[in-house]
Amino acid sequence: MERYVDQKQPKQPTKAPQSCLYEIQIRANSLSVKEQQIAHFILSDPSRGVNPSLEELAETIGVSDTTLFRFVKKLGYSGYQQFRIALATETLDPHKGVYDTTDDVTDAGSAIRAVFARNMRALEQTLNLLDPNIFDRAAQRLAESRKILFMGLGGSNSLAQDGYHKFLRTGLSCVAPGDFHLQLMAASQIGPGDSGLLISHSGTNRDAISLGVEVKKREATLLLLTSQPRSPLGKMADYVLVSAGQKSSLASEAFSARLAQLSIMDALYLDVMKLLGNEGLKSITAMREVISERRL
Repeated sequence: MERYVDQKQPKQPTKAPQSCLYEIQIRANSLSVKEQQIAHFILSDPSRGVNPSLEELAETIGVSDTTLFRFVKKLGYSGYQQFRIALATETLDPHKGVYDTTDDVTDAGSAIRAVFARNMRALEQTLNLLDPNIFDRAAQRLAESRKILFMGLGGSNSLAQDGYHKFLRTGLSCVAPGDFHLQLMAASQIGPGDSGLLISHSGTNRDAISLGVEVKKREATLLLLTSQPRSPLGKMADYVLVSAGQKSSLASEAFSARLAQLSIMDALYLDVMKLLGNEGLKSITAMREVISERRL
């Protein structure tokens, strides 16, 4: 796992090449046969190497994940993500990195159409990706948990907080620290019978991976919401719920995937409430009553 995420920091910062494609060209003769296969694939159509994850691109080219990772390191990049960004910068229109859509935005009307069309596609694709059997088993595990730890970094933290806000209604014991270090500390305090629900679009963030490692180390169940099921985190998790979203190395925020993940969280909450039955209804009734007392 560590070889993909490059967890050890170099003593001196890696200086990325000024031109990704030029660097591939000048190094072509010094590469191994498999690495030359990667070089030929990228040089023949650079745009095809921008969006896939490391695992997906390696499978498409017909090489191992390790060979592809070694290839980008030979080019002078600290990791695969830095390589993708460099390739995208040379290959794609920089305006495409503003939002995860390839549609041209010229005015308010086209902005509205682009966002709503992308979000609707993401929701429809996510609906087709979700396996109801896996989903139901994940909900069952949450319903049986002594404690649920919601985790997410950056934009994913807002999704974790949303999940916490919903699941408080269930009567289950839930926590959702906002800070990474607090999440890591909380993960160190859970154990068998507990669950960690982690949201990570890429599944490759170093800090997110460390949270997943800690949950597994404590023998708790790890549930993952991600757009990359074959990522290091995807391979680690006990339950993986996949959200569709534009795979772009420039628009790394994955706005449409966020909306799909919110919908997955809503569906999880609904399924868990169904499983809890009357106990869940008692909890949500008590919560509604106490909140109603604060209204004018």
